[in-house]
Amino acid sequence: MKTLRGIMREGFLFTVQRNTTVAAAVRTMAANNIGIVAVVDTDRLCGVFSERDVVQRVVDRGLDPARTRVADVMTSSLVVADADEDYQSAMRKMDQANIRHLPVVSEGRLLSMLSIRDLMRVAIEERGAEIQYLKEYLYQVPPG
Repeated sequence: MKTLRGIMREGFLFTVQRNTTVAAAVRTMAANNIGIVAVVDTDRLCGVFSERDVVQRVVDRGLDPARTRVADVMTSSLVVADADEDYQSAMRKMDQANIRHLPVVSEGRLLSMLSIRDLMRVAIEERGAEIQYLKEYLYQVPPG
């Protein structure tokens, strides 16, 4: 079974500092075509800031994105996964917490951010291989 370490995409981690303005964070998200950034305090993960946070905690409250700090509107109650955790465990965590993105850490260090799409891709590949194996088993033709 694949671990998250084997699924993580190199360079697919976008961070902003906790004192960054919402406007700057949104520009980072738009420039990189992503829906979430990890919020760090120097290099320590302290939250995440997503499109959902923009809608529910900034726009809906009428806050000024140019003056509002990400630290004031980020999601700080985090669900994280260890890099050596299997992908099915991570999918269960995401399902139970009703989240679409999962920070991946190792020894307290932020390594990556995985989406439910990343994990579903692995699940589909594994199911495809399993189906192929079963087909070969069921329909094998004896040699000669």
